[in-house]
Amino acid sequence: MNQNSLFQNTKLRLTCYYAGVMGVILSICGLGVYEAIAHAHWMTLDREIESVAGALHDSLETVLQQPGKLEPDVLRIIPDLCLIKSHKNSPLNHFNSELNCLPIVDKYGQEFHRLAPYHNNYYLIRLLNNSGDLVAFTRTNHLDLFSHSQGEIWQTFRDKNSIRYRQYALILHTRNQQNWGTLQLGRSLQDFDQYMTIVTLILVIGLPLALILVGFASWKLSGIAMEPIYYSYQQIQQFTADAAHELRTPLAAIRATVESTIRLESLRETEAKETLKTIERQNYRLSELVKDLLLLSRMDQATVLLSKKSCCLNDLINDTHEELAAMVLNAELLLKTEIRGVEPIYIIGNEEQIYRVIFNLVINAIQYTPPGGQIILSLDSRHQQAIIQVKDTGIGISLSEQNRIFDRFYRVHSDRSRKTGGSGLGLAIVKAIVIAHRGSIEVESQPGMGSIFTVRFPLKPTPTFISYSQGKRTN
Repeated sequence: MNQNSLFQNTKLRLTCYYAGVMGVILSICGLGVYEAIAHAHWMTLDREIESVAGALHDSLETVLQQPGKLEPDVLRIIPDLCLIKSHKNSPLNHFNSELNCLPIVDKYGQEFHRLAPYHNNYYLIRLLNNSGDLVAFTRTNHLDLFSHSQGEIWQTFRDKNSIRYRQYALILHTRNQQNWGTLQLGRSLQDFDQYMTIVTLILVIGLPLALILVGFASWKLSGIAMEPIYYSYQQIQQFTADAAHELRTPLAAIRATVESTIRLESLRETEAKETLKTIERQNYRLSELVKDLLLLSRMDQATVLLSKKSCCLNDLINDTHEELAAMVLNAELLLKTEIRGVEPIYIIGNEEQIYRVIFNLVINAIQYTPPGGQIILSLDSRHQQAIIQVKDTGIGISLSEQNRIFDRFYRVHSDRSRKTGGSGLGLAIVKAIVIAHRGSIEVESQPGMGSIFTVRFPLKPTPTFISYSQGKRTN
């Protein structure tokens, strides 16, 4: 197949199609996996921020007393809080304010415990009064990070180092349910972005590697898929060549006979009859060959409608013996018939085709058995199967050729079968008929030791009825 450019190009196109389709599928799947992972992590981060902000919100509302003013107990909740100390008559914002980071110790000089999750470096806190002015925050180096936009619960920002933050806003109330201001809690997305970068890198590197593997597998699979087609193509080529060769032989004989007859100046009646007999003989050979080819073609396409009925194999065996008795005698052979069992053996099938199976097998044995040999045609039934065997003492078949003898136009010894008029279609027709009747055929042979052809057909089902008088089933 690799030497045939047609199949090589077809194999390459199939590989490209397979790889292209799989590439699109893998790309879509990769994008879907990326989006699913990103969405899952994003939702987890939002829930985490909401949970932390809710806990901080509830804690702060227990200590806030006046709107816009922080109580000392706030330090117990947020130890590293920095306050905005505003100038008189100036707005409270960090552009014109001084920072006053409160000490992170209590009145006894002990440091506050930082056990809450918002005490780590991932979280940033801003407290705004009702006017939207900044009152306090954590981490002075991120003073200018958060936006001052109001009314948006969720916001995403990026600092001067291109690190993204996710911010969540909640309204704070005092103990007497007055609006104190707004709590803004931000979380760094650096770990999230690093994780998604790794996922992207894996997908970017993994997709080309997967496509390479898909391309290699597609090349192998396309080769496997093309093998039956290539085998059928070879069979068609061989069949065409053999059929042309078989048809050419009788046509050449007819042409030679006619040309030689035309060259004669005077044609006697006997010569004319001999010429017509030769043409008739070759025409018969052509007709049989075409009929056999047509039968095989119809069987291949399952267009042959066989009228199946009950057939008695005993009668078909005896008819074959009588039909070929003269041929066996002329070939100086001995044909014996062995029918085992007393009861006749019946199967469901086409009587004409079953007869042809037996006839072709015996003819094949006659052609390949030298004078003085013996042919045994036997019939038996075992395990719900009718078994027909044709055993000869002929030249035998080598093991390498036993798998090919059922191929069309194949002959073990073509020169010998040509002398006997064989076309190499007999066993092919036998196998096609046997398969059409849900049977099987096998051969056992050794060179110089003869051959045994065994055909098995399912027996005719035995009718079953109920005997009501005795109240039991009878077969």
